[in-house]
Amino acid sequence: MASFAAETTDWMEQFFTYLTAEKHASPRTLDSYSVDLRQFESILRESGSGADLSALGPTELRLFLKVLIDRGYSRRSIARKYSAVRSLYKFLEKAGAVESNPAKEVSTPKIERTLPSFLYQADARAFVEAASDASPCGLRDRAMLEMLYGSGLRVSELRGLNVTDVDYSDGMVQVTGKGNKERIVPVGSDTIAALDQYLRLGRPFLLEKRARAARQSEKALFLNAHGTRLSVRSIRRVVDKYGLASAQANHVTPHTLRHSFATHLLDGGADLRSVQEMLGHASVSTTQIYTHVSRQGLRRVYDRAHPRSGMSDKQEDEK
Repeated sequence: MASFAAETTDWMEQFFTYLTAEKHASPRTLDSYSVDLRQFESILRESGSGADLSALGPTELRLFLKVLIDRGYSRRSIARKYSAVRSLYKFLEKAGAVESNPAKEVSTPKIERTLPSFLYQADARAFVEAASDASPCGLRDRAMLEMLYGSGLRVSELRGLNVTDVDYSDGMVQVTGKGNKERIVPVGSDTIAALDQYLRLGRPFLLEKRARAARQSEKALFLNAHGTRLSVRSIRRVVDKYGLASAQANHVTPHTLRHSFATHLLDGGADLRSVQEMLGHASVSTTQIYTHVSRQGLRRVYDRAHPRSGMSDKQEDEK
């Protein structure tokens, strides 16, 4: 937790309690906020401004941002750090700890939105099918890749799945997303088939690694070689493994598969609101970026395939 001046320490403790109890912030978010607010406090002290939150104004907050810019932080990193400060002051204002909120008067540098990377449908299919090993871990990997691409889950959501979260008859999965918000996402027949193989021929062998008394209490869907819940880092390693084995997909991350899921849905005619709901986005504006990706994909297909696109003549000339 940040080490602010004594008169504000209690408010800081209440802020982190609020993040935990009411906002259901993840441990990762709490750690990130703590690091960013410690840096905020350190920069203020170095500048001679002190760290009495109630005495700070827009000038001090702009100074904080200027120091971050001078130190070479990217716009995205600066926006993330200032988000912690903004959230803190929003809480303090609501609690009556400050008369006015100076964070409202200071905006962060605009972030240049980059289009998310995605795989073409054939490449996504080849990537998932690269997990063809019939070993317990191979069956698990195939089921995980099918789930990441077939349902667009975040890696943390995939890790948190329990066996009972999947409705195999209706082809639906209950997902716990950011802020402990739950949603229902469809599961495709290929994913169901891969999960069935894993649950019958893979998971029981992985579960055998645990003591008999612990086997019955293990609810996790995806297990590691020790029979316990797979970590986020391990899931990323699995994706990296098949990315390295695939020449056309050597920079794939779990989020690439999520991006591909959304892009291919829109290419297939899905409406934006439905995609938003499946992805678990709080705002449809977050989902809208995939419409740009989808349009770009359609443009490339048109340029490659249509004789009047102008590209086909150029390709002939290059031959």
